[in-house]
Amino acid sequence: MSWIDNLKKIEAFERAEFDPALVAKMEARGASSYSKIRFSSPTFKEYESDEISGCGKNSFPAFSITAAGCALNCDHCQKKILEPMIPATKPEILDQKVRDMVMLQGLQGFLLSGGSDKKNEINYERFYPVIEGLKRDFPEMKIAIHTALLDEKAAKRMEAAGVDTAMTDIIGAQETINQVYHLDRSVDDFEQTLAALCTTKMDIVPHIVIGLHYGKILGEASALEMVARYPVNSLVLVVIMPFYAKPNTFTVPDTTEVGEFFLKARDKMGQRKLLLGCARPPGVHKLVTDAYAIMAGVDGIAFPADGAVSVAKMIGREFELAYSCCSIKVGGDLNIRKACAA
Repeated sequence: MSWIDNLKKIEAFERAEFDPALVAKMEARGASSYSKIRFSSPTFKEYESDEISGCGKNSFPAFSITAAGCALNCDHCQKKILEPMIPATKPEILDQKVRDMVMLQGLQGFLLSGGSDKKNEINYERFYPVIEGLKRDFPEMKIAIHTALLDEKAAKRMEAAGVDTAMTDIIGAQETINQVYHLDRSVDDFEQTLAALCTTKMDIVPHIVIGLHYGKILGEASALEMVARYPVNSLVLVVIMPFYAKPNTFTVPDTTEVGEFFLKARDKMGQRKLLLGCARPPGVHKLVTDAYAIMAGVDGIAFPADGAVSVAKMIGREFELAYSCCSIKVGGDLNIRKACAA
């Protein structure tokens, strides 16, 4: 029986519509060469699906060094992405909160983020001594960071502090940088940031936002070409979520277009890891998006939708569960996964 026929038998997809031609294209490629897929549920927000339970321990939280503040206030975000993060506006606050969570909640890693200045840069410098101290006292702790734009000197300093994973958004259209981000920087600035990060030994995990230009597919292919030129550990794809945006400015990208881009990214990334990150529209859109991601061969999905496990089983893909940020190197967080097994 074909994949499209089997999808119709999965209860979660009762209201979902799939593109038969796209599903057939995915089936023709098969799933035998795909790796085991990792379903991750980072503990910086509550999560539960019909098939997977979230972790009750705060083992991998997200901290913002600017709380909810951001000078850019981009059209797609309006600073709302920062709101669920734990405020840590001073180094001593970050240090104390992390150490308390290690003792009380089994923290084994965290994401450090924050709002950008008007140049799309984040000044983490005063927090590096804290990171150095935490890595000295807890050498197994995994630390990921949103880099924003930076140069090689800043990348080297980040590496020296002990950051394990560096994440950065890659934008491939100048119109998007100017209009959505209200930013006077160039596409080359984003590539130079990627080049600078790749001079370090950190795991470099660029992100591409599908539909970033007000819901339209514009610079994603260029961004993908850019990422493919560098020795990154993995690529994270996310899909624009209009409810964060200014009213009536964004549309939701068509799920078929999203699925087609998954295939293109799978081809371009080769054996490197391809991940579907936290941000994507909810509801039926997420059900279809996640199913396409699994059938297209992504290696990991954060906060998988209902039906995701069923799709993996349907096409014969093994899966595992983890409770860390999807950008943390696959296979490097077994302790985090086990810490939440009880």
